[in-house]
Amino acid sequence: MRNLLIVISGPSGVGKGTIVERLLSRGNYSLSVSCTTRAPREGETEGKSYFFISKKKFLEMIDEGGFLEFSNHFESYYGTPKAFVEKQLEERDVILEIDVDGGLQVKRSHPEALLIMILPPDRETLRSRLAGRGTEKPETIEKRLARADYEIEKSRLYDYTVINGELNAAVTEIENIIKREKE
Repeated sequence: MRNLLIVISGPSGVGKGTIVERLLSRGNYSLSVSCTTRAPREGETEGKSYFFISKKKFLEMIDEGGFLEFSNHFESYYGTPKAFVEKQLEERDVILEIDVDGGLQVKRSHPEALLIMILPPDRETLRSRLAGRGTEKPETIEKRLARADYEIEKSRLYDYTVINGELNAAVTEIENIIKREKE
């Protein structure tokens, strides 16, 4: 059986991180580690949270084709290192938890990649989840909801969409999708 490059995307607050954690605990998956030019935050670990590199090194890697996808957010670069992912794919399926634009970049360069979009049951559930975090101001929540509208529109370009209404059901559905794709 071939190993899969699995992209998991979805709006902020939809539960991507929790779903990925469950998948990692239940299957033989590797989680890709991204590169970033921003400084490490408290509690982040080199090689586990991110590969922290200079902007100069990041731009060199772009020129060398060293990323499956990359973007610039708030004056910092983020990208999925191609060599790291390809090495992991030799051993097992690799999960990339990245935004929709990054996922579509991966699909262009690796058409065999499996793109799964996680969606909320509805907009109000998403709003409630974002507010329930207690970490964001109302105006930030509105910005995230506007971005969610964009991501939901782009979900039609993904191979599968999974509604995260009930966590265990969503995880099981994703596991079944991966199983079918591997056969």
